[in-house]
Amino acid sequence: MATSQQGILELLSPYPPGWGGVLLTGAASTVAISVGALLIGLLLGTGGALGKLSGIRPLHLALEFYTTAIRAVPELILIVGLYYAGIDGLNRLLAMLNLPAFELNGFAVAIAVLGFVQGAYMTEVLRGAILAIPSGQIEAAKAFGMGPWLRFRRIILPALLPNALPGLANLWMSITKDSALVAVVGYQELALATRLAAASTKHYFIFFLASAFIYLALTLVSNAIFDLLERRVRRGQPKPA
Repeated sequence: MATSQQGILELLSPYPPGWGGVLLTGAASTVAISVGALLIGLLLGTGGALGKLSGIRPLHLALEFYTTAIRAVPELILIVGLYYAGIDGLNRLLAMLNLPAFELNGFAVAIAVLGFVQGAYMTEVLRGAILAIPSGQIEAAKAFGMGPWLRFRRIILPALLPNALPGLANLWMSITKDSALVAVVGYQELALATRLAAASTKHYFIFFLASAFIYLALTLVSNAIFDLLERRVRRGQPKPA
């Protein structure tokens, strides 16, 4: 038993020949990809929600197509399509213009695609949170002469956050799991690092179990952070019975 335990510790050691450092580096890449995708998704989602509620029909139809199409197509197909077909089409266009070819690494593709996908989901989450704001608050802000940006910053944003945070927290969890899909473009995040370590050592159970614990740790830390944020944005509100 002691020998077996020592062997496990050696396999998971952060120093070579252990693979713990590879797993931790992959976990750091997963967090970096997820944070970048979340920020892009928030920007797209905020713009999409405001655009859908703007009353401009062509903009509303375009955003409706965006949210419907993106939510209908699996993320794996989008990643592969953007990385291979998208880059190939862009390079063909550049060649026609006598411009040098364009190279995009897996990290940038992962952030761009996951952010683009999450933007569609966040559009609907934020749109629902805005619709939950009593219309009288927005009308009062207009009556006081607040412009669109000031109205959004002082009235809409503080009011939508308590309603939007639970949905945004779920989307964050989804991003951390979907980041495993970027392995198809050869970028090494936690899932790919786990497969490489397991295939090299043939200790599949040990490394996949270690990876599961890392994902669980990320989830627990994320839950704690979102709980703090929710308590922050709900300060002054009556607590539920």
